[in-house]
Amino acid sequence: MKIFKYLLYVSFIVLISACSEDIMDDINENRNDAEEMIMDNILPDMIVKSAYETTGTDIAWFTSIYVEQNAGTWGQASDADKRIGQNTASLFNNSWNSLYEVMNICKTVIRGTDPTTGSEPLNLGVRGVAQLLMAYNLAVTTDMWGECPYTQAFNGAEILQPAYDKQSALYVEIQDLLDDAIENFTNGGSVSGTDFIYGGDADAWIRAAYSLKARYYMRLSNRNTNAAANALAALANGFTSGADDMLFAEYQADLPNANPWGEYWYVRDHNSVSTTLYNILDTRNDPRLPYLANGDNPAPIGEAEQTQGGYSQSAISTGWDNFDANWTAPTPMMTYHELKFIEAEAQFRNGAAAATWQATLSEAIAAAFDYIGTHYYGGTIPGAAAYYTNEVVPRLTAGNELSES
Repeated sequence: MKIFKYLLYVSFIVLISACSEDIMDDINENRNDAEEMIMDNILPDMIVKSAYETTGTDIAWFTSIYVEQNAGTWGQASDADKRIGQNTASLFNNSWNSLYEVMNICKTVIRGTDPTTGSEPLNLGVRGVAQLLMAYNLAVTTDMWGECPYTQAFNGAEILQPAYDKQSALYVEIQDLLDDAIENFTNGGSVSGTDFIYGGDADAWIRAAYSLKARYYMRLSNRNTNAAANALAALANGFTSGADDMLFAEYQADLPNANPWGEYWYVRDHNSVSTTLYNILDTRNDPRLPYLANGDNPAPIGEAEQTQGGYSQSAISTGWDNFDANWTAPTPMMTYHELKFIEAEAQFRNGAAAATWQATLSEAIAAAFDYIGTHYYGGTIPGAAAYYTNEVVPRLTAGNELSES
């Protein structure tokens, strides 16, 4: 009996010893702590962050004050309106961090779908979205800060202080990223994963990429003599109607799932319609005025009292008098009406006949009317044609075409 127990003990020891280190590693593997995610599963995060954080929050709120679409009438917005403390390093640190977070996610997908070294070399559709959103977020970053890290960025602890790239080089990279995205959408078919913008439609993404190319070409119109011609070539393959708009429209009429502008208005109420915008609309008898401001008490730029709700409420990004529309209005990332305004300017700069670019301008204005009516109020805003004829055309005098003052 003792011999039997001894043999059993020895056999058990031998069996345990025979278990390889690889087998033990497999046993100890935590399958809930993956080292690399499936690229399709990262797609929604890229889209949501690009729409919500990059497009819909701090940068939009503050810059709308700087260009006097809105007036800041409470808290930090009031400081921005009066230009108090606007050079502090911490002012946009949240936006900077958010931009680099989403660009790092885009870079992760671009690396993960690399044709040579990636784990998913055939996932071209998601690769295209990552490249397009990288271009989109990089453009916002360099437009805000000028020089910024890119070439050496996204390498973690390997490069803790990446070099800053020149804006001129970054704009070349933006166009290259969009070209690569177009190629991947063309070759890769539909976009897999949860696509909150176009539902996997690669052709729609291609139109968006070309439209963005036109936008970024025209940003260089004072630097590049070919900017207008390049923009016209790109937009020929871009949006053809408002149905093509690049929108994020997955909001709900409750907190914290609402449109960020709607939340900002409801929770903080820091912005009011500015006298600058209000007076322009009022002087021109613009039919959109009652749709963009509730009441006739705009806040004076740089002089407004600190108040929440004391001035006319601005509705540049959401409909002010419709609770559900306010909270569920889409975030526009690129629109047909913007593209038509780009086209009109590019035609003018490229030497087109007045009848040509003015017809395009009329179409742009009509499309802008339609966008507000459709997405904020569920209907149409009448009077676009009469507004163009009576208020815009008389201002298109020689030397004043681009300002319409």
